Amino acid sequence: MTDILLETQGLKKYFNSPAGEVKAVDGVDLIIRQGQSFGLVGESGCGKSTLIRTILRLLEPTEGKVFFKGRDINSYRKNELLKLRKEMAMVFQDPHLSLNPRMTVFDTISRPLKIHGLARKKQELLVQIVELLHTMGMQAEHMVRFPHELSGGQKQRIGVARALAVEPDIIFLDEPTSALDVSVQTKILKLLEKARQERNLTFFFISHDINMIRVVADVMGVMYLGKIVEIGPKELLLSDPLHPYTQGLFQAVPEPDPDKIIQEVQLEGEVPSPINPPPGCNFNPRCPFVWDLCKEVEPMLKELEDERRVACHKY
Repeated sequence: MTDILLETQGLKKYFNSPAGEVKAVDGVDLIIRQGQSFGLVGESGCGKSTLIRTILRLLEPTEGKVFFKGRDINSYRKNELLKLRKEMAMVFQDPHLSLNPRMTVFDTISRPLKIHGLARKKQELLVQIVELLHTMGMQAEHMVRFPHELSGGQKQRIGVARALAVEPDIIFLDEPTSALDVSVQTKILKLLEKARQERNLTFFFISHDINMIRVVADVMGVMYLGKIVEIGPKELLLSDPLHPYTQGLFQAVPEPDPDKIIQEVQLEGEVPSPINPPPGCNFNPRCPFVWDLCKEVEPMLKELEDERRVACHKY
């Protein structure tokens, strides 16, 4: 069993709004092991992006703990967070917004190297940046270009290269291919997997694209209304989903088979408001198997014998 790299315990992030308190992340327990590729899926607005920003301390948690390499990082001060930024990197969702339009590729990638003292001389910077560009399938000539001179796929590769520059232990990837063409998505994912193998990286992907997570993840989690409802080895979740929400979510994924009869999706109704979630199980207003206990008692994330955990009173 590999070592635990990242762990969250009861992590919560609430926001104040005129309508009330928004429970964006509402008690998340996670364990990510060294070398894993973890994929988190869920409908838009379920709290996936807020979760990773809270883990990274880009947002301050409302409650709960985050442990990285056994250290509680919620108590970190500014100078300690600076060191943490070298160990935990992020690739943002929109490649068009995540790069400074006034900075060249050289400036963008060299900045984290300078901040963390990984290259002090210009010659060292040049060598490292060229190596990073080659890792992402780009050429040295791209160093002098500005973001508007790059395609969407090239911009995202620069975002990945910037994350790789500080040699982190884990990289968080927020919908890393959602704004790209399918052919470009494949190239980016292959380059990421190659980098993971060569550098012994841990990946934390979030996406609403289940087919993408199916390709990149070893372990898969499902999030609904700020909570993890099921988590476990990818093959188990895809072949035998247990939670009713996981079943409905996977059933809604189209398959490229013209002969397959499309079944009626069992997910009905709308996602409840995170300002006023239902009592008991958050999923009970939409669940086809709901019973009285579901409306009164919130199910805990229980560990089963097959290395997965599920939050449902059926188990």
